[in-house]
Amino acid sequence: MLTRLSIRNIVLIEALDLDFTGGLGVLTGETGAGKSILLDALGLVLGNRADAALLRAGEERASVTASFEFSRLPQAITDLLADAGVEIEPGEPLILRRQLRSSGDGLGSKATVNDQHVGVALLRDLAALLVEVHGQHDDRGLVNPSGHRALLDRFAGADAVGVSAAWRTWQAANEALAAARERVNAAREDRDLVLAHLEELTALAPEEDEEQGLADARSDMQKGERLSGDLEDLRHLWAGSDSALASLRSAARRLDRIASEHPLLADALAALDRAVIEAGEAEELIEKAAQALVHDPMELDRIETRLFDLRAAARKHRCEVADLPGVARDLRARLDAIEGGEEELAGLEAAAQAAGDVYRSCAEALHAARSAAALRLDKAVAAELDPLKLGDARFRTAVTALPEERWGASGMDSAEFLIATNPGADFAPLAKIASGGELSRFILALKVALAEEGGAASLIFDEIDRGVGGAVASAIGERLSRLAQGGQVVVVTHSPQVAARGASHYLIAKTSEGLVTRTSVALLGDEERRQEIARMLSGAEVTDEARAQADRLLERV
Repeated sequence: MLTRLSIRNIVLIEALDLDFTGGLGVLTGETGAGKSILLDALGLVLGNRADAALLRAGEERASVTASFEFSRLPQAITDLLADAGVEIEPGEPLILRRQLRSSGDGLGSKATVNDQHVGVALLRDLAALLVEVHGQHDDRGLVNPSGHRALLDRFAGADAVGVSAAWRTWQAANEALAAARERVNAAREDRDLVLAHLEELTALAPEEDEEQGLADARSDMQKGERLSGDLEDLRHLWAGSDSALASLRSAARRLDRIASEHPLLADALAALDRAVIEAGEAEELIEKAAQALVHDPMELDRIETRLFDLRAAARKHRCEVADLPGVARDLRARLDAIEGGEEELAGLEAAAQAAGDVYRSCAEALHAARSAAALRLDKAVAAELDPLKLGDARFRTAVTALPEERWGASGMDSAEFLIATNPGADFAPLAKIASGGELSRFILALKVALAEEGGAASLIFDEIDRGVGGAVASAIGERLSRLAQGGQVVVVTHSPQVAARGASHYLIAKTSEGLVTRTSVALLGDEERRQEIARMLSGAEVTDEARAQADRLLERV
């Protein structure tokens, strides 16, 4: 709850430190005393737009600090602070500060939470969880239909969390299905091309290192073609009767007959024998080479065709010939993936369908709970209207089914609080009410009906009793007091019946000293409070009768 509000140099307030307690706190004072300044200052620290008009005359700096204390910080606030990187120790108060500074460049604004710099947007987000301000021109809180569905769910005790979880599961399943469909559709478009490429490579059947073997064989055959004439001439040299080898052999035979006649002839014969042997070996090697280089022209054509086909396939797939077997394996894997993707798609479609069925079931149950709770809430609010001088008005909680494209984590319907202020008038949103007093009383009736369903930590009502008195003012005071039980409600009031209900009473006053005007706020003691309520009853002159009536009001509560 709000425990302290410190204001420096805001409009007519020079310096003010105001402590608040739980229960119902009332702020009273004469018209024009500056009650609106307090609300403007509070609005500033809660993230409202900074305005140079808020600066006290003659001052360049201003600040507003609001302190909140909790037995345990609500999880929603903890999450907001964590997301913003703001650290706060357990049990430490939550301190919001907004500072203004006027300079030649215009008005500057700085926001902090527990002395850590933050954006003003964080103050606004925190404000929704800390304080609800209901006044003559309320444009958020219960007036804003964006929060009506959540309030109705809390009133119904409905499983909105289960619906949210089911929605996330369904959305995740749909996203997985959409991604798989995209992959499969893209694969389907490529399937014919992949299949054609795979069939080509399967027919070609490339092997590892095949290119080198074919290239070597072709090179040998081409060499054979080039050397075939020379080898044939050599064969004739060695094979004929007048060949060099035949001449060597003939000479060796003749020399053999006379070698014994002289030692040198014997040595010559030995040399000649060696020459015959070497020439014979040369003849054998030439023959073997000739046989090795002999090839079938058809085989050479086959090898060259095979090399051409392999290299053409490599160019087509932009790879080396040696990589073609790997390309074939990749194509097979892609084809298998396409076929497997079809099976995966069927499974994902079934999962998305099942998740959708679960979401629909949960959302339909939530819709039924909301519809039933709407009737109970309408009845509870209706019971509050007549005592608040709204007997001719009607209240309705409209639970409306949404088209499927608008379904979401909050279900398949919307909820909005509608009113009709006059008999026969059409129902309209709360914000369409012309009278600010009626709006405030409607909000009070709603708040009383929803009292056990949570909301902001502190409630502030600005002149909720405008234009009413007597029994209606008493009814307002009684409901504000009931609403403040176990929580904190602060009300700016002109009604003595409401003021008498306060657990704490603050007097707002304006004083002038020469050309300087100041607004001050003081917490009243028992006698001061009696005097203020008597003033509210009698006007400028406080009479004994007014004091006696003030005593009766204070005794009644």
